[in-house]
Amino acid sequence: MNEISALAVGRSVSQVERRARRQLSRRLGKAILYLLLLLGASVMVIPFAWMISTSLKTGQFVLTMPPQLIPNPATLDSYRRLFELYPIGRMLFNSLFVASLTTLGQLITCSMAAYAFARLKFPGHNLVFLLYLATLMVPFQVTITPLFILMRIFGWINTYQGLILPGVFSAFGTFMLRQAFLTIPVEYEESAYMDGASPLTIFLRIILPLSTPALATLTVFAFMGSWNAFLWPLFIVREQTLMTLPVGLATLQGRWLTEWNLVMAGTVITVLPMLLLYLLAQKYLVQGFVMSGLKG
Repeated sequence: MNEISALAVGRSVSQVERRARRQLSRRLGKAILYLLLLLGASVMVIPFAWMISTSLKTGQFVLTMPPQLIPNPATLDSYRRLFELYPIGRMLFNSLFVASLTTLGQLITCSMAAYAFARLKFPGHNLVFLLYLATLMVPFQVTITPLFILMRIFGWINTYQGLILPGVFSAFGTFMLRQAFLTIPVEYEESAYMDGASPLTIFLRIILPLSTPALATLTVFAFMGSWNAFLWPLFIVREQTLMTLPVGLATLQGRWLTEWNLVMAGTVITVLPMLLLYLLAQKYLVQGFVMSGLKG
């Protein structure tokens, strides 16, 4: 009996040791994972921290050696000079106005086209959809010249129409929303049809409310794309009063001398709306990726 008891005690001790080792290995693995994530986050955060730091420095301290991450002295003089030398307020309004209307236009056109491709069965609808997706493989640089000629024919050079209308159509947005609409059970629409609902009512009151995460995701992508657009606004706009922030801030870089504190101050102003939009919509992004079938 004593031998059996000792054997049982030995086995229980060994089991406890194995459990302790497994827990230790798990904790060690988590610690290593968190350390790697912290290093990755630092790599992403440091450029933004350096941008903000440079924007708070005066010109004489921007390129000092060794570099100073914490400005001494810290000042908002770069932001004050930026608003005095350039119509930043007007450029900020132009970017917000153009990006908001472009995003709204994409939500309308992409949702309607996506619903047609997802639910309406007409001859050759799959082929038409594939041809529509094929436009994603055409670089924008290829179409910018004929698009500019078309805008000149319409008389939309140096106008908000020329800035906004070419961006309200998106094959990527249509594809993403179509994938989201396909995840919605058809039974919901059939029940609504039996209750006398029209296709427009079903689209507005069933499809769109159930696709809120995908719509929010498209809103973020469309707004970011329009907000950061540089090439098309550079082509279509000549007057400073119509320039968006990316085009206006490009003029801050001189040929012989660049005041980097002013450039970084303008960059901070450009990044803040994007950061705010992401913070407001982040809870919908993951759901939108799942509904649309997109993977990182």
